[in-house]
Amino acid sequence: MGSLRILTKEKEIKIMEVCGTHSEVISKFAIRQLYKERVKLISGPGCPVCVIPPEDIDLVVEYAKNGFRVITFGDLVRVPGTTSSLLIERARGKSVESVYSPLDALVAAKESPSKQVVFIAVGFETTAPLVALTIMKAKQDGIKNFSVICLLRTMPNILRSLFKNNVLINGLLLPGHVCTITGSKPFEFIADELGITGVISGFNLEDVVQSIETLIKSIHKPSIHIQYKRAVTIDGNGVAQKVIQKVFEPCDVSWRGFDLVKDSGLAIKQEWSFFDALKRWGIEIKCKQNEEILENICCCGDIMQGLFTPIECPLFKISCKPESPKGPCMVSAEGSCAIYYKYGG
Repeated sequence: MGSLRILTKEKEIKIMEVCGTHSEVISKFAIRQLYKERVKLISGPGCPVCVIPPEDIDLVVEYAKNGFRVITFGDLVRVPGTTSSLLIERARGKSVESVYSPLDALVAAKESPSKQVVFIAVGFETTAPLVALTIMKAKQDGIKNFSVICLLRTMPNILRSLFKNNVLINGLLLPGHVCTITGSKPFEFIADELGITGVISGFNLEDVVQSIETLIKSIHKPSIHIQYKRAVTIDGNGVAQKVIQKVFEPCDVSWRGFDLVKDSGLAIKQEWSFFDALKRWGIEIKCKQNEEILENICCCGDIMQGLFTPIECPLFKISCKPESPKGPCMVSAEGSCAIYYKYGG
């Protein structure tokens, strides 16, 4: 409790978590109340579905409309684009399916060789190795009716962008799952260049509280700590990193609320371009007249920048609810709005 006493003499510390599971633990166990008036805990761009901008949703919807068998992870199906969603297209009779693994999509392609299967890959560095291995296996097995729309994002550069937007944060709870792959090294710039302390945290109550305490004690000594030592090392998983580097290369992508962020996405390399749906099929969005409608009616982009909390959105619990979401943060189980709705702030 000594660190908490020290905090009462200082201004409120702002700590951002960039992992949906951390967000859930913080709300579920009322950790904000434990640190009330001492530490402000805010959510950042940690939900892999929530960070996908509306134009990317519109693009995958276009593939469904054009007769492709679209397969992806469950949460993405319900995310609204500007005029439709994959869920709406499924209700209209289009082929849209949810799976738990990209390998399931490859199995679907093998079972229906006359139908072109497009897997929509979303997620961070944690998801990327399995998507890469699936592409490698498709080539190895000679599967001709399988391709991928790669919407994968990487975490370090979005954090750089976050601080360029002048968001006032004193510390970061860093995502343990991501760091099992990357290790802690890619995040050292947070301390070295930005002067911010970060803690790579595990996912149970004790992990998160311990990580917050470490942040409090180290807030004036910028550094990167590994709390989740049972799974994370400094160098990370070298095998997984090599698989990612074999199939993907960094690319500039847009994030919801952040616009274009340099080298923050993963694109399929030319060597594997046969399995890149965007290069192979070249489907384009036909209707763009309502491109900004989603940004004008929900605050998801601002929430992921740490500018608002879900309860400050005028639609929260009024017209935006889990059964009728206006934005992705209410759709995904890892989204801040869905978590606030279920557990409170």
